[in-house]
Amino acid sequence: MDEELGATFGKAVREARARLGLTQVEVAALLDMHPMVYSRMERGKMLPRVATLRKVAMVLRTSTDELLGLAREGRAGAKKQSSLQRRLMTLSEALDEEKLKALVVMASALSR
Repeated sequence: MDEELGATFGKAVREARARLGLTQVEVAALLDMHPMVYSRMERGKMLPRVATLRKVAMVLRTSTDELLGLAREGRAGAKKQSSLQRRLMTLSEALDEEKLKALVVMASALSR
């Protein structure tokens, strides 16, 4: 394994996870992988296969270029959200339609 690439990837994954306000365990669950495997990726000790790289980018809402150190600039035009807003959005993606509707009802009631 390319150690420099591993370190770059691990740092980018860690930073993307932090931007979303998620824990390693939460991201591992969204990726359907064991938390120890995800931890190894964040520590730069393991690089994912291409299919997993794509899934990591999707879950962490970033590009594969950013994860691989090819694009370091922040996302242009990205609306500033709090870490709690980003965390809620990420967790809501795992909900089925019925639970998502219930979440919308709860959020509407809380915003009144």
